[in-house]
This record gives sequence, structure tokens and C-alpha cells, in this order.
Amino acid sequence: MKQVLQNIANGDTSLIEVPCPQRKNESLLIATTKSLVSVGTERMLIDFGKSGWIEKARSQPDKVKMVLEKVKTDGLKPTIDAVRSKLDQPLPLGYCNVGIVQDNGGTKFSVGSRVVSNGNHAEVVRVPKNLCAEIPENVDDESAAFTVLASIALQGIRLANPTIGETVVVTGLGLIGLITVQLLKANGCRVLGVDFDSTKCAMARDFGAETVDLSTGEDPISRANAFSRGQGVDAVIITASTKSNDPVSHGAKMCRKRGRIVLVGVVGLELSRADFFEKEITFQVSCSYGPGRYDTEYEDKGHDYPLGFVRWTEQRNFEAVLDLMSSGAIDVKPLISHRFEIEDAISAYECLNDRSSLGILLSYSAEPEALLAKKLVNISTAENYAAEDAVCGFIGAGNYASRVLIPSFKDAGAKLDTLLTSGGVSAIHHGKKNDFVNASTDLEQILNNESINTIVIATQHNLHANQVIKAIDAGKNVFVEKPLALSHAELDEIEYAYNAKRGECRVMVGYNRRFSPQIIRMKSLLDKVTEPKSFIMTMNAGFIPREHWAQDPDVGGGRIIGEACHYIDLMRFLANSEITGFTATCMGKADGVEVTEDKASITLTFKDGSFGTIHYLANGGKAFAKERIEVFANDGVLQLDNFRKLRGFDWNGFSQYNLRVQDKGQRNCSKLFVGSIHKGESSPIPFCEIMEVARYSVDIAESLRM
Repeated sequence: MKQVLQNIANGDTSLIEVPCPQRKNESLLIATTKSLVSVGTERMLIDFGKSGWIEKARSQPDKVKMVLEKVKTDGLKPTIDAVRSKLDQPLPLGYCNVGIVQDNGGTKFSVGSRVVSNGNHAEVVRVPKNLCAEIPENVDDESAAFTVLASIALQGIRLANPTIGETVVVTGLGLIGLITVQLLKANGCRVLGVDFDSTKCAMARDFGAETVDLSTGEDPISRANAFSRGQGVDAVIITASTKSNDPVSHGAKMCRKRGRIVLVGVVGLELSRADFFEKEITFQVSCSYGPGRYDTEYEDKGHDYPLGFVRWTEQRNFEAVLDLMSSGAIDVKPLISHRFEIEDAISAYECLNDRSSLGILLSYSAEPEALLAKKLVNISTAENYAAEDAVCGFIGAGNYASRVLIPSFKDAGAKLDTLLTSGGVSAIHHGKKNDFVNASTDLEQILNNESINTIVIATQHNLHANQVIKAIDAGKNVFVEKPLALSHAELDEIEYAYNAKRGECRVMVGYNRRFSPQIIRMKSLLDKVTEPKSFIMTMNAGFIPREHWAQDPDVGGGRIIGEACHYIDLMRFLANSEITGFTATCMGKADGVEVTEDKASITLTFKDGSFGTIHYLANGGKAFAKERIEVFANDGVLQLDNFRKLRGFDWNGFSQYNLRVQDKGQRNCSKLFVGSIHKGESSPIPFCEIMEVARYSVDIAESLRM
């Protein structure tokens, strides 16, 4: 199917062929009939992409600070690689979609019904149920395509809370501004529109507003004063996009005492305290299309807010806009300036260079059945594989997989056959970049491909166990990015599947740190020590929000299972002895304090008498090294800082082993696993050891939640 993407690094817009997205519970698969180009937002994204490195940095100073902090801790090359990887991610364009439901994902929506959604410019989109709304019969697809944009305008109006007869200024008469004018008129308000474009001012007058045409030199402040009969306007809604501070400054001067200003667009925000202080003006920024936006519980998990407590969610705003269209209270047809077929999408985006462009519509006509069936796209010519080759199917192409795992396997000599992702876009992008043969969204395409003998799993953690079991059952070697599973029940199923194959398949977890060159050196030094060892391992993990999927026990398993497992494995490796027990505590085990497992201390004991403590802490500073490992033994100390500097203190025959570039062992880990397939050897980590670490990781995480 066809989809419009943007390259953030250079601003290029392209129309590519991608496989149809996977179905997903609580989400709809929609065959698109119309989509609307959001002139303001999409032009801004493209302009950002086309800007140089310096301009990008100036526009995002907070990101520059993060980059500089990363250079201090990780080094220059890893930081540059991370920034380039971020900019390399393809960006699906569009968020105003109309189409026909093909799969309802188990929701209340009927297959065959017409819906609006915030889906992208693609022939088939997958959208969570709370971001969709059914279209009334008397609203045509072209009008309905404006629903999401109109909801942005409506949410701004709801925050301004105007009443019948109030005077409201709308600054910026682009698409959202002109829709805002209509909605305010439908609400019984007197409206004054402000813009530099005479044509748009004329359209606002057609919708019943009075206007200020800035291109003629009109003074918006004196005009607003006259419009409000000398009292000052009740509210100002800013829908403009400019770096200037004038819209907010002028808005404050236009307002009456205790007036309201709501920012819907993007403008300069160097505010004058005096402007706001003397009149006690309220200033508020509107968040997209309403309550629920960016809330994973609402959007991704489908948990609606109770109507009695949150009357207008983003979905209910969609429905309200559609009702206004149905009744004729608003008319968006005059806002359509261009129509294109999806095949001509690139020409449509060239219209963004014309500042007079308004509603640019894309039309779609492909047969839905054919689109839904297309779950694999061939992107290069397959080669003849040798019997000893590690022929890989990758599941997942997120940041770590695309930046580290895929290149590592490629460099190790693996043959890259099929890359699978849920939505298909990343599969195409990273598949082409890394010379995969196919891009897919269908797991069966990998499981049933007899050429593929190895599956690499780099998906969300709750998917790992099921995918590992399916891969083993299909007779494939498995490399799974940690963790192996989230529960003992899942681990039991994996162990049963593995034993049923009698060791015919290799199972490997990406515990890469044990394969770091400095850890290998440390291990060689420790192997000469016969007495028990003491370990202190500190992971300055950094803060991630509680709403992040990795923090969700049902999805990411929490940060102990998801990341601290690296250190449980590493300590097990360096001790070279079975784990016999643990104690663990975390911050917050006190009255009135929130329990947070990502601020924890874990002590492990080993069969040979060794012990060690893992400090996994998310409340440290970024300027401090992210990882530090210390080993006390043999009347000496080994200390490794951030996988760059290894030093020995009073360690006979060893003083230091430093690296110019951080190396956490990812490439060596992949190389050894691929090499084991080439040579017909067992997995680099014994299966029993993998299970031991996985089970203790689950036990420790569960103990911290009790």
C-alpha cells in the first residue's frame, strides 16, 4: 500500500510502498478514502527537516543540552551515531483521515462504517478506537476530512469558554483560524479575525467575522478597541504560526480586564509581565484536540474518561464537530483549495510553497481487499544461502534494533532476509537501508519461510515469550533482546518448548555486557582468583516517566526485569558461580512515600561465597557516568567506568585498559551468536544460565512490588 513519509534529516517527502499494518485489539484498520494535508503543521515539519544542523539546534536548545550531556558520559562517536539515528527515523505525515472500517479490533465500531480518525496519509491506517468517530450519513468524506483540524479549533474555544454575545479575536486565519471563526459564530460570539493575507480576511468576512488586514497597515489593537466598543475584547484565540511575540503581546493589549488568551498555534512566548499583571489576564496553551491527547491510557489502551467527569474528550470533540457539519452550522467546503490523488501526493506537497493554499485533499481508490492482503513487500533480490549461514528474520526495528542489533548482525556475517514491524513503515525504511530481502507485517511470513533459520526478537517485552515459543516451535534459532519473559509461567512455557526440541535450536538473550572487551579482560583477571569476590555495580539509569511502556508491569515488565537484568547476568558471569539468593529494597517502602522499583538496591549471593550489590537508580544526574562496576578481591580493586575506563588498584600485574570509544559488547555478542550457527556450536550463553538469570529477575521484580 502507498504511504507518505518525510525524512526529518533533509525534509524530503516521499510516497512509498509499505506492507499493510497488523491488526490490533482495540484499534481499527481503516481503508482510507480521503485525507487532509494540515498546511501549517506539515509545512512546519518539512521546513524543520530542510533546515541545517545549526538551525535544528537553535530551534531545540533542550535537545542540544541532552546531546552535550551524552557526549560527556558516552563519548563523541556514540552520541553522533545516536543523533543521526534519531534524525534517520521516517516520519509518517498526516493526521486528518477518513475511511471505511475493515477490521474493528473487537470494538463497538462496525466493519464497513465510515469513520474519521487521526490516521496518516496512507491507503490503510491502524488507529486506536478513542481516536476515531463515526461519520453521519449526510456528511460527505471531503467535509469529514476536516474533523480533526476542526477539533483542534474547538478545543481552543472550549478553553476560552466564550458565552453568547462575547467578543473574540482570532489571530491567524489559516485553516484552523477560519474554522475557529465559524465555530465561534455558531456559538453566538462576535468575531474579529486578524491576518496578513487579504484573501483569508475576505473568507473570514464571508463567515460572518469582521477583520483586520495587517497587510494594509491596519492597527489591530485600536481596531479591537473599537470592535469591543472601548471595553476590550473578552478573549483572544491565537491560531497563527510565527516566531514573533506580537500575537501574545497584542492579544494582552486587546483584552479587557480578566480577559482570556488561548494559544492554539506556535508563536514567540517572551511575555511582558506588565501586560498580564495589570489586567489579570489568563493565558493558556491548548493541547491538540482535547483531553486524552498523549495519554497512553486513553489513546493506546482505550480507557475512556467518564463523561460525568470529562465531558469533552478528543473523541467527543470529533463527534461534536461532525454534528455541527451535519446540522450545517459550519461549512468547510469553501476551505478546499486543491485536490490530488494519492499517487500525486508529492505534487500536493509542492503546494505548501504557496502561502495561499488552504485545504489540500488527497483521494484514495485502491481495493481494500488487495491492500489488506499485502503484508509482505520485496525490497531487494534474494541470494543463494549456504547451509551454514545464519539467515535471519528480524521482528522489530525500534531505536535499539535499527541502530545496534541489525548492523551488528550484518557485520557478523548474518544474512538478512525479512524485517517485520507492526506498522510496516520501519520495516521498509530500515529494510532498504540494511539490504533486507523483504519487509513484512506478518509473523507467519518469517515462521513459515524455510530459508530463515534464525529469528531475532526486538519487540516490546510483553511480546517476547510468545514470539520466542513460536520461533522455537518452528525450529528456528532465537536471539531475543532482553528480557526473555515477564513471568515464571512464560518461562516455564519457553523451557518446555526448548526441551521438546532436544536442544536442536539455540536460544540466546542479548546480555551483551558480558561480551564487552573490558569485561572479558576483567573476567580473565578474576579467573585467577580462587577466593570469593565482592561486587558493587551501579547503574545511573536516568528518569523515564511512569507512563512509559517500559514502566508498565504488563507491557515492559518494569525496569528491573527490562534493564537491571543486564547486571544480574553480568554479576553471575563474573562470579562464575550459581546464584543462591537475593535481598532487595527500593525507595518508597515507607508510609506516605510512593514505591518506585527503578530506585532499588539488589544484593545477590553466590554458591562460591561471593556476593554483590546492584544499585539501580533513576534519580541521579546525567553528568555522572551511567554505569560503574567495581570488584573487590585478591587485596585489590577493579573499577570499570561507563565501559570506557578500566583501572586496577593494587591489582598485581594490571593497571588499566581504556577505550577511546565506549563498547558495551553488542557487536561481539552478535558475532559470537552468529558464529555459533556457522560452526554448529551451542549458544554462547548456556540455556540453564539464561533461565537462572531470567527467573531471579522475575523474583526480584516481584519482591520489590510487594
